[in-house]
Amino acid sequence: MIYIDIKKGEIIKLLLGNLTVQQLEKRLGIVLTNDEREFLTSTRQPGASNIEKDKWHCFDIPFNMVCGSRDFATKVYEVLKPYSDKMIEPLQVSIRL
Repeated sequence: MIYIDIKKGEIIKLLLGNLTVQQLEKRLGIVLTNDEREFLTSTRQPGASNIEKDKWHCFDIPFNMVCGSRDFATKVYEVLKPYSDKMIEPLQVSIRL
């Protein structure tokens, strides 16, 4: 994560990116099934503010998929877990509180 604010001396967390399911697959080096791709596409939230309970948003920097609830994060984790040994880089799945 990038933290900056030189003028105020405060720490700010800067998150960049708005990855699609296709970009997520490419970055991870995996190919999801059609059902998995459809599930993730239908639950993706393009805006990063106030992520809804059953939605997710994936940042590019840092590479972090933020989910709107713990239950939904578990569903996303279960979709991605079988691919963990094939992923070419780590993805953090987190919860927006």
